[in-house]
Formats: sequence, C-alpha cells, structure tokens
Amino acid sequence: MTDLVIRALNQGEEHLFTGYDRPDVVGFALFGRTYADYLAKNEYRPEWTWVALRGDRVVARAAWWGGPEDTEPMTLDWFDFDDAEAGEALLRAAPFKVEYCLALPSNWRDDPVTAEAGQSRIDVALKAGMKPVVERLRYTWTTADGLPPRPQRLEFREEPDDEVIVEVLAAVQRGSLDAHKVADLRTMTPEQAARSELEDLKWFPGPREWWKLAYAPDGDLVGITIPTKNFVGPVVGFIGVVPGQRGHGYAYDLLVECTHLLVEAGAAQIQADTDVTNHPMAANFRRAGYPITQERVFLDW
Repeated sequence: MTDLVIRALNQGEEHLFTGYDRPDVVGFALFGRTYADYLAKNEYRPEWTWVALRGDRVVARAAWWGGPEDTEPMTLDWFDFDDAEAGEALLRAAPFKVEYCLALPSNWRDDPVTAEAGQSRIDVALKAGMKPVVERLRYTWTTADGLPPRPQRLEFREEPDDEVIVEVLAAVQRGSLDAHKVADLRTMTPEQAARSELEDLKWFPGPREWWKLAYAPDGDLVGITIPTKNFVGPVVGFIGVVPGQRGHGYAYDLLVECTHLLVEAGAAQIQADTDVTNHPMAANFRRAGYPITQERVFLDW
C-alpha cells in the first residue's frame, strides 16, 4: 500500500481540498458553506488546512477555522475521510489541538445515512484522543417566525464598565447549566472564568454598546443580555440570570429583549445556541419562536 503522507496545504493547492468530491451528508458544507468563500475571507487558510494523501489521492481532509484577524485557528469544523485510520492519523499529526465542532442536521440520529456519517467522525475523533464536551442545538429566528412582544417586566441599561460586566458574568457562572462554563469552573475561579468569557464576547465584531444589564422594578440586578453578531450575521451572544433572580422566567425576557435589539439594528435573521441538556433555555427559545435548524457535537483534547 502506498505510504500515507499528511501535511498542510501549500499556497495554490486548494484543489486538493476542494477536489475531494463526496456527498455532503454532515458538516457545514451541508448548510451552504464553501471552502473557497471562507478562504477568501481569511477564515480558512492553507496552513490551517491539512490533507492525508496516498499517492495523489486525498483520503482524509480537515480544515480549521478562525476569525479573519486571528493568528491561530479557533475550531476544527470540517473533517472528512475515506479511510478512518487516515482520518485518525491526520488529527493526531496536525498541530492544532482545539475544539472540534461537527455540524449536523436536526434529529440527525433518526436517519441511518446521517447517523453513520456523524457517528463515524465522532468515533475517529475519539480514537485520535479527543473527548466529548457537549451537544448543542442551533436555532435560527427569521422575521417569518414573528417578533415576540416584550414582557416589559425589566428595565435594560447600557453598562460601559467592563469591570461591572465581569462581576455580573462571575455571578451568572454560578449554577450555570452550560457545559462550557461548567468546564471552565473546573480549572478557573469564577472571576477568571468571567474574564475569559468577557474576552470571548469582545472578540465578536458586534458593537459593545448593544450589551445590556437588566434590572427589576425594585432596582435589583436580574441579569445580562448580549445581542451581537459573528462573521456571518446577528447572534444571541449571551443570556444570563444571576442566581438570586432565577425561577421567575427572566431568561425569556432577556432573550426577547435581545431579539428586539437585533431587529432594531436591522436583523432579519438571528442565530442562537444552547446545550441539549439545558431544557429551560430550550423552552425559552421555543416560546420566543426560534426553530431548531441544526445540531452540533463538540469534542476537545
């Protein structure tokens, strides 16, 4: 058998990646993403794109994604293979030990073809040394879904002081149902996790002045809502209720306010995510008219 060669692309070798012609059953290509478009936006790069070759035939490929100004990739989000061993070897050989985000159709396990394609990628990532992190639901609201009315129970104010935002984020971290935040608190203090969250939120290109703190009529802090946008379009960046205010359904109020603020800024479509195990937040998305449009499986080293 021809020896396996694993390497990054050189400039001008994009055809090695795009020439791997297989049906798009899972992954972001299924949802309209093209490698060429994201390469043109500097979100994929040849040095972040790796292939495994036997002779001149590509038997596995992987592309890592990052923001246009990022110096290192943030996620692996494109991974295909003909040969599972080659796929495993590629993941082991590539230097980018970051989270793998596998995009899947809604209810992907119900279809045998999609289930096999998704599970085979998960299995290879596990064999390469990655571990499961969480499964998440992707929601996409459009104007056709209708704008939910504001409950008008809370007052929303801008807060320009990052230190105040850190305090709120640290409070929200306590008792969070979000798997990423729970994982952060295993290795960080609440303040460290909050500062890390702040930097993540400031990475988004959405305006900082869109962020709002929410207050009850008696003046007590309720939580934070962060409408923003990523490099594709408007998103619900963050919704959080402080521990002492939980149990009153305020997360719904924060989500609705976020939706209104984005629509007022011109959004006709809004995307949002939550963990599949976060049933209260899933219920809020349903109530606010956000349909599930995608599922995502996350693994990390």
